[in-house]
Formats: sequence, structure tokens, C-alpha cells
Amino acid sequence: MTSSRGARWVRQVGAGVGEAVLATVVAVLVVAVGLFAFSLVNWPAFNSSNVLRALTTVGQVGAAVLLAGSIALLRLRRSRRWAKLLSWAGISTFVTVTLGMPLAATKLYLFGVSVDQEFRTEYLTRLTDSAALRDMTYADLPPFYPAGWFWFGGRVANVLGMDGWEVFKPYAIGSIAVAAVVALVLWSRLIRADWAVGVAAATTAVAVTYAAPEAYGAVIAILIPPVLVMAWGALYRPAELGRPAVPATSSNAGQGQAAAPDSDLTEKTTDNRHPAAPETVATGTPTAGGWAAVLGTGLFLGLAATFYTLYFAFAVFTVVFMAVVAAGLGVRRRYAARTPRRIAARSGAEREPVHGVGRAIGAPLLRLVVMGLVSAVVALPVFLPFLLRMLDRPKLESGGAFHYLPEAGSELPLPMAHFSLLGGLCLVGVVWLVVRANSSRRAQSLGLGVLAVYLWSLLSMVATLAGQTLLSFRLEPVLLVLLAAAGGFGFVEGARAVYQALNEPARFRWVAIVLATVGALAYCQDIPHVLAPEITTAYTDTDGDGVRADQRDPAAVRHYHHIDDALRAQTGREPSDNVVLTGDTTFLAYYPYFGFQGLTSHYANPLADYADRSATIEAWSELETPQELLDAMAAAPWRAPDAFLFRRSGDDYTLRLAADTYPNDPNVRRYTVTFPAALFDDTRFTTTDIGPFSLVVVKR
Repeated sequence: MTSSRGARWVRQVGAGVGEAVLATVVAVLVVAVGLFAFSLVNWPAFNSSNVLRALTTVGQVGAAVLLAGSIALLRLRRSRRWAKLLSWAGISTFVTVTLGMPLAATKLYLFGVSVDQEFRTEYLTRLTDSAALRDMTYADLPPFYPAGWFWFGGRVANVLGMDGWEVFKPYAIGSIAVAAVVALVLWSRLIRADWAVGVAAATTAVAVTYAAPEAYGAVIAILIPPVLVMAWGALYRPAELGRPAVPATSSNAGQGQAAAPDSDLTEKTTDNRHPAAPETVATGTPTAGGWAAVLGTGLFLGLAATFYTLYFAFAVFTVVFMAVVAAGLGVRRRYAARTPRRIAARSGAEREPVHGVGRAIGAPLLRLVVMGLVSAVVALPVFLPFLLRMLDRPKLESGGAFHYLPEAGSELPLPMAHFSLLGGLCLVGVVWLVVRANSSRRAQSLGLGVLAVYLWSLLSMVATLAGQTLLSFRLEPVLLVLLAAAGGFGFVEGARAVYQALNEPARFRWVAIVLATVGALAYCQDIPHVLAPEITTAYTDTDGDGVRADQRDPAAVRHYHHIDDALRAQTGREPSDNVVLTGDTTFLAYYPYFGFQGLTSHYANPLADYADRSATIEAWSELETPQELLDAMAAAPWRAPDAFLFRRSGDDYTLRLAADTYPNDPNVRRYTVTFPAALFDDTRFTTTDIGPFSLVVVKR
């Protein structure tokens, strides 16, 4: 890389990072101010009143006005800085209002602390208690699930002086808003700035609807479409194989941000069937030859690895798929250029230089390797503790996390066939992907992403023959955001084509604007309806303060703070210094005690010997004397419980465990283990009845 190209690379990366940082600051301020304002009012519960629905709609309209103002300024080429500020504020306002307003009367996030949200809350509680990378449940084990999103959340909780469960909601909303504005910044580096605002708004709305319950996944899903566009531009650069540059047309000059040179996108030209040379873009700006896109893709892959393993694996799968296609197209060009028919067609014209097959294959391969190295550097600190511990284990429990096949995972997702606003947008996206597959770099990259989702889904179905799945149903939000992005482009380009076909009637542009506005508002105001079950659960679950936000009688969770007080007093230790065996694992989500056994095997650390622990617990329940129990606990290969938290059942104590029943759906069987009370009738145990619970502390 020459010094001039290196300088361009630094400028491009620096400008993009700087803009992303400013956008992040704006998003954080908007979320902080919005959520604080929401907390000042004693709102009625979402599931018992329509007040929050009404105010959510008002807020969404306000966000739409900000975004429309930004697009108008960009199209009029006025106040570009104000346009950017309005777009960042509009996107983050939309996220804040759409998620924060319906949840304004509860401290819990979507899904409360039920099912999967329980272990996520437990993880955030663990990393709020300490910045050390530790397993969410088991003592003395490094984490298996990526800690990135939860680790940052723990630091936010520390700064704000909040408990992990309490910071979950504002942190989840804030992180999604930040991801949305960063995606907008990335889009604006790749395509026209006004188009970037529109497509970022569309993908954010879809991600909020279908990915928000899994907040750490939503953060990655929102970024996948622009990253795939960037990655394709880095991997497939036909100009470097000899294709001549196409000059920019005056009709498009200055329409928006220069297309990212790193991704070799020249979609601002009227005829973009022939991408420009890597050293110039449509505006004539020198570029860094695609290496900034390589760095950006590698950083994203590393971030995805530290946030969500499944989305990371899918992103790697897609990027590798892109590299293979890019190499294949390069080889095809190499041989096609040598055919007599092609030579004859260019008679009298200068033949374009074509590099060898090795260059066609080697160029994308080299860039792919560099992406991998960059992502490894980012991800390694999070996974290194687990990898080192794994070396000491000759055998790991594996596959539990992949033992889930709901009905959605047994079929190919076809949202474009659904009769709905989103289905219509996806259908427009599919049509655009097919029509523009030969002429648009955006269509190629998004289309390859869509194909990768379907390939992954088919592989997941085939994997059932080996007793596993690839959890393809969890990629549906990714498919939706990809098709939403394509649908946004399809609507804009389709409207322009109709406008030109009708001889450019003066009022047609306003017709397109009104249709887009009505469709967007109709979709957005329906989001709370789509998320109604998740929102309702946030109101019906009992929070860490022992309160149900719908003002109904709280569950047994209201006794947890008394249990915590008793444990601290009787052990004389902090929660993170104690191991508790309990079937009420929500206690571990609210307080940072370690658990002897986790919620289910699907979320358990492979190093934890989940099945053996369950068998050991059952064996303990069949012992006859306290001494036998103490001896068995001392002989266990894991750190023994410092306390037992049971439910009372007559004169006995019970706790519920879970067993994996895959391939059945549901894939979890709950069963009860009963301990005789006489097993703890010894001075070496202290028993305290608290509500429906019996707390048994082992004296040490």
C-alpha cells in the first residue's frame, strides 16, 4: 500500500469513526433524556390502558418528522450538518419512544425475567457485580456465552449505580438506539445520504419489531445489511481485474455522501452496471483500495463474536460465501475475456487488461484472511479464558444449545408471501433483488445475504439427521432486515421508474411521499401490537423490588430480598462468595449468587457437567442422614452448595430441575426433586422459613 493510499485509508477510517462517535453521543443523550422524562410520570400499565399506546404513536410521528426534515435538507443540499443531526436524533427518538414508552410504567424490559430473559438478566447481574469474565451461573468457570454486550451493560450499571436487573431496560433500549445510528452512519458512507436515512429507518423499524426482545442480537442484526454491502465491495472488485472505470454523471454529482470507495460502490451514477475503478468513485474522490472496508468488516465480525455466537457464525458464513462467489466471478471474467467472440466484439477497440486466475482467486482470499485476523484480535479476549480452560477437559458436554427445533425452524421463512405491510415491502425487495442482480452492487450484496439465510436454514434442517440444529429460526429477524433494506431501495427506484414512465408528472413525487409516509406510520404504530405479549410479560412479572407493574399481587419473588438478607447474615459473605442450589433460578437473576445448577442444559456452560449435576442432586435427595449428605457434598467434583433454597411441600423440601427432551417440542421437561426435611436436621445446617421458601444454610 502506497503512502498516499495509506493516508486516504486513515482519513476514511478516521472520518467514519468520528461520525459514528458523534452519532452515538446523540443517541445516548436522546435515550437518557427520553427515559428520564418517561419515569417522571405515574403511567397506567400498558396491558390495562391505551394511554401508553397513544403516546407511543405521538412520539413515532415526532420521530418521523425529524427524519423527514433530514431527508428534505439532504435533497435540497442545505445544512448538511443539521441534516445529519436530525437523522441521528430521529432514529434514536424512534427507538426510545417505540420501546421506552410502552414500558414506561415498569422497570423490566420486554419479556420481563421469563424464559430466555431470565438467563440474560442473570448474566447482566453477574457482570454488574464484577468486571471479571465469569460464567453467569457456575462458580470458578469462565463464560461460554459471549460476554460483550453484558460486560458493557455491567459497566453502565456501575456508572449509574443500578442493579443489573434494573439497568437491563435502559441499557437494552440505549444499545439498540446506538446500533441504529451507527448503521445510519455506515449506510451514509456507502450510498446517497438521503437514501441512507430512509433505508436505516426501515431496517431499524423491522429490527425493533422482531429482534428487540433479544437486545444483544438486535444490535448485530441492525448492522448486518450495511456491513454486507461493505464486505461485498471489499471482496468483489472487478475494476482491479481490468474493468474500465465509468465516469460520474453530472445529474448525480453531490447528491449525497460519496459512495464508499472501500466497497467500490458507484450507485450514484446513472448507469452503474460497471463499477468504477477502485482508485476513484463516482465523485472522482481517491480511495484506499477497499482496505478500509476489510478493516470495517473484520471489526464487525469481531464485535458479533463477542455479542452473539449465532449471528457471528452466520456473518462469517455469509462473508465466506461472498468470497467464494467473488472468486468465481473473477475466474469467469478471466476466461470470458479470452474467448474469440469477446475479442471480435471489441474489434477496433483497446482490449481491457485481465489479470490471471490466481489474482482472481487470491485477492478475495487475502482480504478474507485479513478480515478473519482482525475479528480474531477483537474476539479473542472474550473467548480466551474459556478456550484455555477447555484444554484441561478431555470431554465437553456439547450440543445442548443447538437442541431446539420449533415449527418455525422446520420451514423456510417466506415473509414476502404474507399479506401485510411488511410482506409487501419484502416482496418489493425480492423483485428489486432479482431485477437489479446484474447491475447493482447493493442488490448483489443483500441478495447474497438473503441466499445465505436460506442456505443456513436448509443446512439446519439437514443437521437434524445428526441430532443437532443450527437454530435457523433465530435468523428470521436478519432475513427481515435484509429484505426491508432491499424493499426500501426497490420502492425508491420503482417510484422513480414509474415517474419517468409517466413523463414525470409534477404531482407524482408527492404521491410517492404520501404513500411512503402512510405505510411507514401504519407499520410503526402497529409495533406495540406485535410486541404486546413481550410488553405484557414485563408488567406481569415481579421485579427485583418485589413489585408487579400492573399493580396486581406480586409473586413469591417479593420474598427474595429477605432471602438475600438472611444469606448475608448467616454466611457472613457477599453473594458472589456463595453457591446456592435452587430451582427458583430467578433468584440468581436478581442477586449475584452463583448457582449449583442452571436453568436448563441449553444455556448451561459445557464445562459445567449439567447432566451429571442433575444426577448428583437426585442422588443427594435419596440419602438418609445429614452426615451422608455432607460427605456426598464434600466428595462432589464441583464446588458444593453453601445454601439450599427450597419450596416447602408438607414436611419435605422440593426444587424443580429440567431435562433436555430434544427432538421433542417443547424441548425441556420439568421435574421435581424432593428432599426429606430430616436430611437437614443437624446443627451443621441452619433452616429458615421465608414465605413459601425454606432456606437451608450450610455452616462452614
